[in-house]
Amino acid sequence: MPDTNHCKNCEASFDESFAYCPHCGQEAADRLTFGVLFSNTISNYFSVDARFFRSFIPLMLKPGILARKFVDGKRLSFLHPAQFYLFISVIFFFLFSFSVRDADKNLSESLAKGFDTEEPTVEEKQEQSRQDSIAKMLAVKALKDNQKFTGMSDEKLKELDSIITNDESSGTNVHFDFDRSRLDSLISTGASKEEKLLAMGMEADATGFSRRFYEKMLKFYEQKGGGILQAIYDTIPIAMFLILPLFAFLMKIFYWKRATFAHHMVFSFYFFTFLFTTFSVILIAELWLFEIPGWIHAIIYLSFLIYLLIAMRNFYKSSWFGAIVRTGAISFILMIVVPFVAIGIMMAGFLLY
Repeated sequence: MPDTNHCKNCEASFDESFAYCPHCGQEAADRLTFGVLFSNTISNYFSVDARFFRSFIPLMLKPGILARKFVDGKRLSFLHPAQFYLFISVIFFFLFSFSVRDADKNLSESLAKGFDTEEPTVEEKQEQSRQDSIAKMLAVKALKDNQKFTGMSDEKLKELDSIITNDESSGTNVHFDFDRSRLDSLISTGASKEEKLLAMGMEADATGFSRRFYEKMLKFYEQKGGGILQAIYDTIPIAMFLILPLFAFLMKIFYWKRATFAHHMVFSFYFFTFLFTTFSVILIAELWLFEIPGWIHAIIYLSFLIYLLIAMRNFYKSSWFGAIVRTGAISFILMIVVPFVAIGIMMAGFLLY
């Protein structure tokens, strides 16, 4: 009797000489590597068929089960995780663009009003400077009077006094205290960019980041802030592609011996697909149906942690205690990392403005 292989997808038996299962067509060899995970993803992107519906319900209602089945070999029965993620993310960012468009319009109008306000007079600037100086002196005095409670040494107080009372101690050449009337005059007369940048306070020999920053500030001023939110929004999809492998890397750290990096990527793809699907439903509701109360938003965000907890237990087959500890640790790390990513997104959006 000839040796047979057992298909992990349809569970049928066939001769081991076959490279593919004659019943369902899946490759006989179970080689899930990082390269295989991404192969044919782009070419098959729009081939969404019945597999989408077979994948959608388990994704939403059975955390971690879909990823576990895919890793265990049932790959033709469900939508490829990378394809599923790309498909849902396109839908999400399409819906999100409506919210960004309205928010960008409102922000641009508010910024335009701010730019149209008259520049403070010399007397008003002097008075504001005087008030700032008094506030700084009072702050320093309060620290000195309460030195025994703050525990600050005399050296630290002197250093802090120098920082608070000395406007030039920051060590940066970037500032926004320029003559708006002069800049407006240069803009109206069609002056060169260099003249306008120098009028904003840029040093003549400025290069690199400092020069680029001033150039973007000039564009921001000339366009009265119009389109700044859209520029930031355009960088978010790129940031998400960076966060996803970072999430998979965290999974690899906390489940070092449980799976390969490709397996962690499968889990990450499905988890982020769940997040984008939920966010898409929220956007649809708030754009065309009703505004969701804040307390419901809080419950939804809490459900993400619960979903992650259950998904980790089901996918990695860990104990409840282990899943709870790892979920808490990963969530804590993301709470620290994500704000820096958000700042990076805003900076990148401004520099690409």
